[in-house]
Amino acid sequence: MTGPSLVILAAGRARRYGGLKQLAPIGVHGEGVIDLIASDAVAAGFSHFVLVINPETGPEIRRHVNATWPRGWSVDFALQAEPRGTVPATLAALAHLDPTVPFAIANADDLYGRDAFSLLGEHLRTRSTSCLVGFRLDRALVGDLPVSRGVCNVVNGHLTDIVERRHVHDSPDGFVADDGLSPVFLDPETTVSMNLWGFQPAIWPLLEAAVTGHDFSENPEALLPVFVGSILHHHPLRFDVLLTSSRCVGVTHADDLPLVQMDVRLQVELGERPEFAFGV
Repeated sequence: MTGPSLVILAAGRARRYGGLKQLAPIGVHGEGVIDLIASDAVAAGFSHFVLVINPETGPEIRRHVNATWPRGWSVDFALQAEPRGTVPATLAALAHLDPTVPFAIANADDLYGRDAFSLLGEHLRTRSTSCLVGFRLDRALVGDLPVSRGVCNVVNGHLTDIVERRHVHDSPDGFVADDGLSPVFLDPETTVSMNLWGFQPAIWPLLEAAVTGHDFSENPEALLPVFVGSILHHHPLRFDVLLTSSRCVGVTHADDLPLVQMDVRLQVELGERPEFAFGV
C-alpha cells in the first residue's frame, strides 16, 4: 500500500535568510534542508512529494531534486506564482493530489525530526481527523534572533486555538514575544506549531473559501496557522495535537546555518538520523 503524500512549501523568498534556504547545506555531507526533510518523511512511510515552488528560485530547486533525490521517488512540482502565503501555496498543490485522501504539509526550511514525521505518518494512515504536530517552544528555537511561532491551546489532546506570536526569542529572563500581545513571557514547555500539519479532504473547500474571502490588499499573505485558528471556532473539524520529542531546527536567518549544522551532526552522533540523507 502506498503511503501518504507530503506537500513541502518551498516557494518562500527567504528575505531574512538572504539565500536559497531550502537548499541550505545542513547535512553532514552538504545535503540541503529539503533533502533531510524528504529522507525523514520516507523513513516514516510517505511515498509521494509535491514541492510548491516559485518562478524565481523554483528552477534551481527542481534541478537539485532531479539531480540528487533517488530515482523512483514520486515527486511533483507545483507553482505558486505570487507570494501570497501558505494557504494559497497549499491550494497550488491540489492539482497533484487526490482530493479524496488525507495529506500532510511541511515547511521547506524546518527540519522536524524523525519522531515528528513518524507520528504524522501513522496518524494519516490510521485516523480520520486532521492533526498538528506540536513542539515544545524550547525545542523549536535556534539562536537568539526573533522568529514567529504559532502558540497552541490544547485541551484533551485537541487543538482549541492557535495564536501567531511574533518576535519570539530567548532572553536572559526567559522566552519572550515582543509583539504587544499577552503574555510577554512564554513558558518553555508551551506547545507551538511549526507548520507540520495533517489534513483530511474536508479541508479543501475551506482553504478555497479562505483565499476567496481574504483581502490581500490589506494583508498580503494568508497563513495556515491563522486559517486553522479561524476555522476551529466555525467548523466541526477536530485537530488532534501530536506531541513530539523531536527538536525542530530551521534556517530563518543566515546566522542559524552553523547552529543547525551542529545540531544535525549531533543527531547523527546520537543515532537519531543516518549520516547520509539518501544512503551511501
